[in-house]
Amino acid sequence: MRAPPGLVRLLAAARGWGRPPRRCLGAMAGYGTEQRGRPNAPDYRLYFKNADGKYISPFHDIPLFAPSKEDKEIPAKRSKTTGTEVLFNMIVEVPRWTNAKMEIATEEPLNPIKQDIKKGKLRYVANIFPHKGYIWNYGALPQTWEDPNHTDNITGCCGDNDPIDVCEIGSKIRSSGEIVQVKVLGVLALVDEGETDWKIIAIGVDDPEAQKIHDIDDVRRHKPGYLEATVDWFRFYKVPDGKPENHFAFNGEFKDKDFAVEIIKSTHEYWKALLHKKADGGTIKCTNVLVSGSPFCCSEEDARLIVQSAPVPVNGDSVSPEVDSWHFFPK
Repeated sequence: MRAPPGLVRLLAAARGWGRPPRRCLGAMAGYGTEQRGRPNAPDYRLYFKNADGKYISPFHDIPLFAPSKEDKEIPAKRSKTTGTEVLFNMIVEVPRWTNAKMEIATEEPLNPIKQDIKKGKLRYVANIFPHKGYIWNYGALPQTWEDPNHTDNITGCCGDNDPIDVCEIGSKIRSSGEIVQVKVLGVLALVDEGETDWKIIAIGVDDPEAQKIHDIDDVRRHKPGYLEATVDWFRFYKVPDGKPENHFAFNGEFKDKDFAVEIIKSTHEYWKALLHKKADGGTIKCTNVLVSGSPFCCSEEDARLIVQSAPVPVNGDSVSPEVDSWHFFPK
């Protein structure tokens, strides 16, 4: 017996069948995403489009600074501010409370979001009691790059070869692929396996709590325990995989907003050098559609062919129940 058409449509919507490219919520609603491959599988990819329907790289084509209305999708020359606060665009890779380590695929053309793989297996972060998965919306700032050939004067370590990471601490649970305008509050200097891995603390400007949180001290005041939990999370999250605890510069002290913005600006300069062949990116793919003067710029047709070469979207696989295990560490 065939199901009624209305029921078929309802089931299809619930499972994502035939779903059109998703429009990201939040301040940068002009961007959308397109799924390819199977969710919870190695071939899953999430590609990005801009408001004109062009396939783009989230790493290279989405501007770092939140553009004014006049700038639209063009990488902004002017930054938008609320008072003295500069706004940045954040690419959400991992929604809060989830475990799959989703990340921008820096070594693939157009840099879609994919799930990280270690030793041939999909990577999930462990649950560090009392937390479930990531304790913030986790992602990256576009048009930034932590240069692995540059030794940081502060940490004494080279960069980790990725865009700079962001922990968005707002009350909303975001979606993977969502572009959120954030204001920066501070930064934590993680030293991960000998590499500098800055963690920007930020909050979405559309968050209900954003009007009362402007700097790292406001986080302590309005979200007591959150910063301490953040340090514990980053210290222990690799221990269940058999690795040692991570360490921090400044003894795990958070630096303020002004310090964080200077770190972001420096990584933006490293990215500019990368996109104009003034720095060695190694296996990093710099394919882009919108970066003026970049020798890596490709045509809209080339970008479309890149996406079409990826596996077609199909139903996802189930996740191992091991992901729900809890791990306990002494405080």
